[in-house]
Amino acid sequence: MKKTLLLFAVVLYCFDNNLLAQTTKQNRTSSQSKAVQDRVISIDFNNTAGTLNTFFKECVGAGRANEGLRADWQQQLAYVRKECGFKYIRMHGLLTDDMAVYKEDSKGNPVYSYMYVDALFDYLHSIGMKPFVELGFMPGALASGKETIFWWRGNVTPPKSYEKWAALISNLTQHFTERYGADEVKTWYFEVWNEPNLSPGFWSGTQDDYFKLYKYAAQAIKGVNKEYRVGGPGTAGAAWEPEMIDYCHKNNVPIDFISTHAYGVKQGFLDEYGQGGTVLDKNPMSLSGDALQSRKEIAISPIPNLELHYTEWSASYTPADPIHDSYHEAAYVLQKLKQVGNAANSMSYWVFTDIFEEPGPRYEPFHGGFGMLTIQGINKPVFYSYQFLNRLGNIELANKDSASWVCKDSTGNIQALVWDFTNTHPGDSVHNQKYYIQDLPSRSKGKLKIGIANVPAGTYALEVYKVGYRSNDAYSTYLAMGKPAQLNRQQVEQIKKQNDGSPVLKEIITIKDNMPFIKELDIHENDVFFLNLIKI
Repeated sequence: MKKTLLLFAVVLYCFDNNLLAQTTKQNRTSSQSKAVQDRVISIDFNNTAGTLNTFFKECVGAGRANEGLRADWQQQLAYVRKECGFKYIRMHGLLTDDMAVYKEDSKGNPVYSYMYVDALFDYLHSIGMKPFVELGFMPGALASGKETIFWWRGNVTPPKSYEKWAALISNLTQHFTERYGADEVKTWYFEVWNEPNLSPGFWSGTQDDYFKLYKYAAQAIKGVNKEYRVGGPGTAGAAWEPEMIDYCHKNNVPIDFISTHAYGVKQGFLDEYGQGGTVLDKNPMSLSGDALQSRKEIAISPIPNLELHYTEWSASYTPADPIHDSYHEAAYVLQKLKQVGNAANSMSYWVFTDIFEEPGPRYEPFHGGFGMLTIQGINKPVFYSYQFLNRLGNIELANKDSASWVCKDSTGNIQALVWDFTNTHPGDSVHNQKYYIQDLPSRSKGKLKIGIANVPAGTYALEVYKVGYRSNDAYSTYLAMGKPAQLNRQQVEQIKKQNDGSPVLKEIITIKDNMPFIKELDIHENDVFFLNLIKI
């Protein structure tokens, strides 16, 4: 009987919907709006969840050290540091030959030079940032082979002498100590190599060869100061973590943190030129599930209190994936960070700028590069996600909503960062390189209703910011221009002006005693809203 009634109800529902579909356009729109359930976020100003965990802005990535000597790279980093608050920066190639760190004289004796490294690290300190020191790749004069990676030829072979490798790391660490002081270097991280599990590729040796490389480097660093922090393995795909911990535990090798990488693509290959390959994973816990698993593996290991740093992560691991330019990336990043929660000590977004030359210099203004900014300094949507995160107050309010943070600061101002993440990717049959280069209008997700009880009475200035389709969406502006192969100065300024992060709404409101703050907004797929309630 219950099944019969249920079937009748379904038939009646379908009949009613078909009838409504034959009415006027206005009625169709009204019906569709009612079919979308409103999203309600209820918060109590007095119910706090503790100090906000700011793991999301601990570190950010960059391509390679030598790029950090460029004026435009430095200008963009200073801007991103100021707006997004990143503390550390990690990059490849600190020891490659274009940084002029190591050579040998005619008798085979090491010759060290750190002039380029000093120029780079001095600049980082001048803007209040610290290096997350990635030790790689192999200097040519110390390398055991000729295998290289990238346009700039990073040597990926083991050292011809592990003793000379250890001496280089010891000398470099001692140099850092003399230049910046032990108290400062104690706050740094030293990570040995990058993605050694990708062989051939980033490492021509075996896992055992990597563990040996790590042991010599870690002991050299600790030989300068036992309180300096060293870790690894910096692997792709959250690999080698239990093996790394077991090796260090059994062999009494120092380790202070685990580092690894994850990206959100389900299938494909490294596609440096955007000719097809990657597909965004439909699994709701892709990437973030890796971080949660990494934390579990550490917790059950012989060294359960190790820090965990995801020193690379993004929606896609290829530097020619248009999702990086899309407004979808802004919501994607927030969704994954929220899911990771307290599992990781840092999640280092790869990377802050499209000034990034692994496959060589780029010719297109928008090419799906990893960066938050284009080569010409145009803010992509993901930049604003990090800017909004940096604007959150230091006290997190209790919140059952799974796609938002609501915070307050010590002066009583309130901030709400709310988003919708909807994976609209059509599936395995279509590559990101075909899907995200299109104009992709977003569908309505109904009303977003934010209510905050017990807000202190007073007058407030409300600012509402938005990222979404054609809202701080530089790529859509570029598409509307006809996708010019090159952007002139006027076009760059036009794109920047149309996507400058200005509030979409500003108003003065008065909150009386026992009167909650309530705000209702229309929300679409992959919209990101930041509400800033400033007490006057």
